[in-house]
Amino acid sequence: MITLKSLSKLHRIDTLETTALDQIDLHIDAGEYLAITGPSGCGKSTLLGVLGMLDAPSNGEYWFEGRNVAGLGERELSRVRRGRIGFVFQSFNLIDDLNVRENIELALQYGEVPAREHKARIDQALDRLGIAHRASHRPSQLSGGQQQRVAIARAIVSQPALLLADEPTGNLDSAQGDEVMRILRELNEDGTTLVMVTHSPSHAAQATRSVRLLDGRILVDALAA
Repeated sequence: MITLKSLSKLHRIDTLETTALDQIDLHIDAGEYLAITGPSGCGKSTLLGVLGMLDAPSNGEYWFEGRNVAGLGERELSRVRRGRIGFVFQSFNLIDDLNVRENIELALQYGEVPAREHKARIDQALDRLGIAHRASHRPSQLSGGQQQRVAIARAIVSQPALLLADEPTGNLDSAQGDEVMRILRELNEDGTTLVMVTHSPSHAAQATRSVRLLDGRILVDALAA
């Protein structure tokens, strides 16, 4: 599904240049469950942003489903990732002026799913995440764990092939975090390719493969024990 070849990402501020990713070579098969770990500032979130086509590499190649997307313009990148990539963030990123159903539907507004199919897709996502009874609630009326369920429902409602999760349990207590991890594991078992950034060794151990970054380079790439 994904191949990175000698991929680097440089950040420039005035005359200062820093290397966030340094000559990354990485292959991710369809259906894998990959954890990205490492200390703060090692490039984890930058790598996830590049994988999600939210950030462009400075050098190297990024092959996604057989196409080198490095160097494509934003309009074309948006077209490539639309409906194929879902995102789950630590901060939920829900809109409080919208209820749960409306927040989930946002992911379908600019996609290729016909409007007549929206309700069925949303109902399916609500049922899968166990939040159908909260469909008319606003995010501020939900617990942290419920908000993250809404965020996951929004990420999967378009049935993406790739799900990217950036510290998905970071704002949750341990019980809520364990429940989110269970949901993510089930999604992967059903065929969704899952790439997750985490600081938690126990959560990383649930992945089938783990990549550890240090100073923008891959230090360890190993299958789960």
